[in-house]
Amino acid sequence: MNLKGKVAIVTGGNSGIGLAIVLELARQGANIAIDYVANPDATEALEKQVSALGDLVIGVEADVSKVADLQRLVTATVQAFGRVDVMVNNAGVETRTSVLDTSEAQYDKVLAINLKSAFFGTQLAAQQMIKQGGGGRIINISSVHEDWPMPGNTAYCLSKGGMRMLTRTAGVELAPHGILVVGVGPGAVATPINTSTMNDPALLQKLDAAIPLGRMARPEEIASLVAFLASDGASYMTATTIFADGGIMHCSPGL
Repeated sequence: MNLKGKVAIVTGGNSGIGLAIVLELARQGANIAIDYVANPDATEALEKQVSALGDLVIGVEADVSKVADLQRLVTATVQAFGRVDVMVNNAGVETRTSVLDTSEAQYDKVLAINLKSAFFGTQLAAQQMIKQGGGGRIINISSVHEDWPMPGNTAYCLSKGGMRMLTRTAGVELAPHGILVVGVGPGAVATPINTSTMNDPALLQKLDAAIPLGRMARPEEIASLVAFLASDGASYMTATTIFADGGIMHCSPGL
């Protein structure tokens, strides 16, 4: 999975799955633009880790729910490295609220950060890739919940369902330009977004018991899949989602 000389943008890149993706892409030789909206100290520390691997890196503070900020992110990357080869739309939030109690503000926030950012991140990255030539990769970090309902987290599921169709439709539209669009659908991952579950022994035991592999994923396990999808090994994959869920979507208690 040699990405030497490639340039990658990772949104929400200074924590959780995003951080692991940044480090894995850097290990494979890519130069990285790390998008973040909070905790600049974490971004600075991550930049040092990437630099220690011998790669070039910049941190860009940008709110990906705003198209102008996304454009600034892409522009800053091109100014620093000359091109964009890989766009990872990773930023995401959830409210853990149901269809009955989700407020308009909560709905707007989840859809803007999760889905709007992925749509316009895809658009802006694809425009740059077409301009520079040579194709590219757009990788959308979705969830098992693009296909699998999660009662009590409705807006999040809706946003991930939208990412599913963004991946499929954009993958078809952009194929003539040599731009591949693939989704990655993690199951439960040991990241800050799942802190409440990990801090509750009863809930964690219940979750682990529902996963055929018996545990949550490590962020590095999702990152390695992203690195593969960014590499030449995935040159015939587009308009689809690859699930890395430990088998949870197919778990059954039996009859």
